[in-house]
Formats: sequence, C-alpha cells, structure tokens
Amino acid sequence: MRKNRKTHEGAFKARIALEAVKGEKTIAQLASEYGIHANQIGQWKKKLLEELPMIFSDKRQRQDKGREELESELYRQIGQLKVELEWLKKKSKLLG
Repeated sequence: MRKNRKTHEGAFKARIALEAVKGEKTIAQLASEYGIHANQIGQWKKKLLEELPMIFSDKRQRQDKGREELESELYRQIGQLKVELEWLKKKSKLLG
C-alpha cells in the first residue's frame, strides 16, 4: 500500500522555519508538535537562511525587471508571428 505525500503551503513552511531560526524550541520539539520529520524542518530552515538576504537586495528587483522585459518582448514576438501566420493563410487561399 502506498502512502500519499503531504504537501504544505508556503506560509506554513515559513512559519515553522522561522520558529526553528528563533531557537525557542528545538527542531525535535517542532517536529513532534507539527507532525513533520526533523530533517524536513532543517531543510526549510536552511532554505530560509539562504534566501533571506535576497529579500532586501536590489539584485532581486533587477531580476524581476529583466524578467518582465523578456516577457513583454516574447509577447510582442508572438503577436507579430500571429499576424504573419494569418497573412500567409490568406495568401495561400488566393494561390491555392
């Protein structure tokens, strides 16, 4: 018999990882309290500590801006290709 994996929301993971970082309770205590394996809490804590500096950096904003520019350029190209496709369909009907 196969067990289904539990999926946890991001807010839940963040709350537990933050509690682990605070250090008021041990990871073992948090694991028994929330019914989650201690290794999982350790991974969430590690990820929180790795990504926390990025929240306040300008690099993240630049990445978001670059991503938006790329998306707008790709949407522009898609629109242009659709127009060209429609034009080719009309011309092929006239010839064919």
